[in-house]
Order: sequence, then structure tokens, then C-alpha cells
Amino acid sequence: MSNNTLGAFMDEELTSQPKVWQRAIEQSGAENLLPADGLRIAVIGCGTSWFMAQSYAAARESAGKGVTDAFAASEAFLNTNSAGRRYDAVVAITRSGTTTEVLEILSELKGTVPTVAIIGDISSPIVDLADAVIGLPYADERSVVQTRFATTALVYLLSSLGTDLTVAVADARNAVTAPVANELLNAEQFTFLGTGWTVGLAHEAGLKMREAVQGWTESYPAMEYRHGPISIAAPGRVTWLFGDQPEGLERDMAVTGALYIHTDQHPLAELARVHKVTLERARVRGLNPDLPRNLTRSVILDATA
Repeated sequence: MSNNTLGAFMDEELTSQPKVWQRAIEQSGAENLLPADGLRIAVIGCGTSWFMAQSYAAARESAGKGVTDAFAASEAFLNTNSAGRRYDAVVAITRSGTTTEVLEILSELKGTVPTVAIIGDISSPIVDLADAVIGLPYADERSVVQTRFATTALVYLLSSLGTDLTVAVADARNAVTAPVANELLNAEQFTFLGTGWTVGLAHEAGLKMREAVQGWTESYPAMEYRHGPISIAAPGRVTWLFGDQPEGLERDMAVTGALYIHTDQHPLAELARVHKVTLERARVRGLNPDLPRNLTRSVILDATA
């Protein structure tokens, strides 16, 4: 297999993001399946889906739509027992619809708390567990490493809040096709930063680089970066900020000698750009992000093991 064919599924999927985002924007405007404004909700997911849950939760609360908490499904503190928090509804994000932790929570909540599942595989078991299903089959993927399903789910969710993502779609068209500079291909280390709803994007960018490139990658809220982590910034390393720039950060980064990236492109388009960088970094290392080491498309736990 040549390096150009490594990650063929990921290549097609990440490149298609602007097109499928537009479709999700239209679908979100035509549906009314998410919990109503003012309701107290929890959003759950695993891995990439958890980070999308974080972004949506921050955006929903900031928009004044109601208390919104994001949980890794394995650590969700929900009202499935007397100690859990009480929520009016729960939203689950899952590409495969087969992730054990998510299915267990929805099974426990069934008949007691309204649930909504945002899924890629509309034939998966979760369809029978959730009270409402938002199907995004056109964003489903064959690559193990997620790109378009995660961002498309978030586009749907942000659009439901009234967020105009026209600029994100336009910016992403260039982001997914632009050539990747050698300094990004050869960088020793990446740190991704975010503020507000883009903190989830930073965590997702870091996960992509770890999964596909097996590289040293970290992620933080931007204001936390100078509370220690900036000590690893150095020449040959990259610090990449999504969203608003904290005062003084650019000045402090200049001293480190690291490559500092902060653009005027929409944060979602910047995440799509990271997907492209990740793919090309994997290829030059002879790695296949469609089948990354130790990972599968869905984590299905065997209770008898």
C-alpha cells in the first residue's frame, strides 16, 4: 500500500465535511427533536462524541438556553440512582449506536427521563432505546478515526441554537484541501487550545492526532495553558488556538520559539484543517488512520470477560 492510499476513507470523509455540514444545517432547521429551551439537560458521549458534547453544552448555556452538562458516558452523574443529578432530558451522541456505556445509560433511563440520540448508523440498537432519534447516516464513516460525523453532529446542534454557520462552511472548503506545510508535517509535538465552546474542539483535535499519528499531543482551555503547560512549548513544536485569543498569549508564545497558530477562520473550519494535517502526518509516517493501532470503530464491552 502506497502512502497516498493510506487513510483513503478518512481522506474522503474529511474532505466531504463542508457538503455534509450544509445538509445538517438544513436538517436541523426542519426538525424539532432536541430538548426545549429552558430544560436542564445532560449530553453524553464517548471519545470524540464526548468532546462534541462539551462544545454543545458550553454553547447552549452561553446562548441562555438552559443548564447543560456534558459527561463521558462512563462517568455520567445522572439520575439513574438516588445520588445522581436530576435532568429534564438526556442527549446522547454516538456514531455507531453500539457503544456499551451509552446503551447502558439509555437502558437505565428508558421510561423515566426523555432521551434523544444523535447517530450515524440508523440501524443500530440505540434506535429502540432513545425516545427520539436524530439520524445523520450521510455523515457516517468507514474510517475508525472520526472526522465528519463528529463535526456534522456539532453543526446540527449549534444550528439548533440559532448559530449561523455559513462562514464555517465557506472556510472549511479551503481548509480540507489546502496543502500542509512541512513544518506541520515534521513538528515534534502539538498542543491545542480553546475558549468557551471551542475547548471541546481543542480536546478533539488532540485526540485525532493521538489516534492517527500516535504523536505527543495535549489540549487545554486557553487560559490554563500558561499555568504550567506552556513550559513544553519550544522550537519544532506547535501550539494551535481555536476561537478567541486571551490577552497576552501571542506575546508569551513568541518567547517560546514554538509555532503559534491562531487564524481568523471559523473554529470548525480550523478543526477540519487539523483533520487534514493529521491525515498527512499519518501518511508520511506510514500509518493508516482508517485502521489505527489498538482501536476499533466502536467500543463494545463484554460483561463476561
